[in-house]
Amino acid sequence: MGSSTYDFSEETVIVTGGSSGIGRAVARRFGESGATVIVADIDETPKDPDDSVPTHEAIRDAGGRATFVETDVSDPTALESVVEGAREFGGVDVMVNNAGIFRGGPLLDLDVETFDRVYATNARSVFVGCQAAAADMIDRGVEGRIVNTASISSEYAQPNHIAYDPSKAAVMMLTRVAALELTHHDIRVNAVAPGGVTTQIGAEDDGSRVPEEERISKDNPMGRRASPDELAGSYLYLASDDASFVTGHMLYVDGGHAIY
Repeated sequence: MGSSTYDFSEETVIVTGGSSGIGRAVARRFGESGATVIVADIDETPKDPDDSVPTHEAIRDAGGRATFVETDVSDPTALESVVEGAREFGGVDVMVNNAGIFRGGPLLDLDVETFDRVYATNARSVFVGCQAAAADMIDRGVEGRIVNTASISSEYAQPNHIAYDPSKAAVMMLTRVAALELTHHDIRVNAVAPGGVTTQIGAEDDGSRVPEEERISKDNPMGRRASPDELAGSYLYLASDDASFVTGHMLYVDGGHAIY
């Protein structure tokens, strides 16, 4: 089967949550495509025990250019600092707001602190990331691109997801409103909406893991979960000239989940 190749030479890409999972795969693909990649994550070490080499080092080992910036995306100041620091590499051209967490629990049991933490990480960080990146792009007069990580949870309700699903629904609307407001600045804003993916996002602070069957309430026609590598190309497409007439779009990469 054929595969698409892209050229992001002379461009700087920020990937939040780029140390593990989807973010790691996206960052590495951008690195392979010539971009200077800034991996912004709270942890440098990948969560997957099979991936011991930090993302930025893996990109460098493959001949690319990358750096790591310790970043808690729930802290607006930290996220703004990442965008400001990208000026060292010419300024951000592509902003990938990918960082996210999952904390499960039903409406009647979930505490407000957990809800706020999920929202700050999954939704508010996208707002801040879009705002800071767009301001930098406008100031520099570039045709910027922003790609957010939404989810099938942006539109499909699931039990025990009273914090996670609304946070991803917010990402969907943040993407659409930002696209509407930024189009006259030649900035495109889109989102990838993954279905089930084999990542560690369900890991709790104490190391326990939310059961897979609780994270996705129905199967997809393909009968399996995606690997992060299967999603990475979607981000590059939305950031490329091939998507020059695409903005405000939710690109579902879900194995056909939405068909049901």
